Amino acid sequence: MNQERMFTVLREPHISEKVSILGDLANQYAFKVATDATKAEIREAVESIFKVSVTKVTTANVKGKVKRTARGQSRKKNWKKAYVTVTEGQEIDYMMAEQG
Repeated sequence: MNQERMFTVLREPHISEKVSILGDLANQYAFKVATDATKAEIREAVESIFKVSVTKVTTANVKGKVKRTARGQSRKKNWKKAYVTVTEGQEIDYMMAEQG
């Protein structure tokens, strides 16, 4: 996979209370990924960008919320979330990946 595709597969880290608990208990991290990204592409992108070995990748399609506006209803965009399990003893540092 080329360098450009790797950075379009991983959009941004998804940080929430649930994800921080999973990070402590099961060594899992979550990312917002491209909707057409496969599990193999996500695994390869995380391994090459963060220099860790990935054990498991699980994906979920998240439906956008319906919001009420002054003109009726609108809908947020649908997006895809990936839970990445890293080998025991390794961790992902989001700040180091931005610098390096």
